[in-house]
Amino acid sequence: MLSKTAEYALRTVACLAAEPEASHSAEDLAERTKVPRRYLHKVLQDLVKADLVGSRSGPGGGYRLATEAGKLTILDVVNAVAPLERIRHCPLGLPSHTRLCPLHQELDRAYAATEASFARVTIGELLNSAGEIVPLCDTTGGEVKLACSSH
Repeated sequence: MLSKTAEYALRTVACLAAEPEASHSAEDLAERTKVPRRYLHKVLQDLVKADLVGSRSGPGGGYRLATEAGKLTILDVVNAVAPLERIRHCPLGLPSHTRLCPLHQELDRAYAATEASFARVTIGELLNSAGEIVPLCDTTGGEVKLACSSH
């Protein structure tokens, strides 16, 4: 249901949110998030354009989260790079379909439910969840190794 771009953006934002004070190079982010470097540049441009991520050039520069993780929802990130497209009118352009047919009504309901679900969860909540599996982290051998952290 989600585009690869949205998935990559969520990985990137989760990584940046794990260390909100640190700046990361695109190369570092690509390695930590397992996002292809060339693709990551496009994702980062979209996130910067949406003011979710800040960037700074030069020594000590890089990318960092520009919005507090506790206020940034999954939907904010998805909408910044690949918004879910709701169905507003007949995709087939049929003149007799002045409103959505049952098929497209049902599909749009699913998109609406997805939007609502994504709007309810912040990146901060994801990173602070109490589950055994931590986003972007490897817990092999009982030790938590943050793929998104320099520790």
